[in-house]
Amino acid sequence: MKKNIILFLILNAFFAFAQTPKVTDGKGIYTQYCLACHQEDGTGVPNLNPPLRKSDWVNGDRNRLIKVILEGLDEEIEVNGESYNRVMAAHSFLTDKQVADVLTYIRSNFGNSSDAIKEEEVKVLRNKKP
Repeated sequence: MKKNIILFLILNAFFAFAQTPKVTDGKGIYTQYCLACHQEDGTGVPNLNPPLRKSDWVNGDRNRLIKVILEGLDEEIEVNGESYNRVMAAHSFLTDKQVADVLTYIRSNFGNSSDAIKEEEVKVLRNKKP
């Protein structure tokens, strides 16, 4: 009887875990961590959060973009001719793959058509010492 109860508990735990949604793709990561500030369509919030849609920051310097995710941002920036001065927290808790996936998603959506960010690029910048 004890073995059956233990097996039942193990199977329940397994199926509960298997059904838990996992944030593993770029869109899912965006939805969980970016959407609230940058909006579903990537337009941002005027005078608060910069747009990602057709953004020179998104489509420009890859390393700068990766560093924003890893280190956050606490300075005034200009995006598509508009100034923004709101703090963005670092998202360094994301894995290198998650950072690459979300940035690739952003760079290929919202009117953007830039190439993918590779996991190795993120790893190099994360490990780079100043």
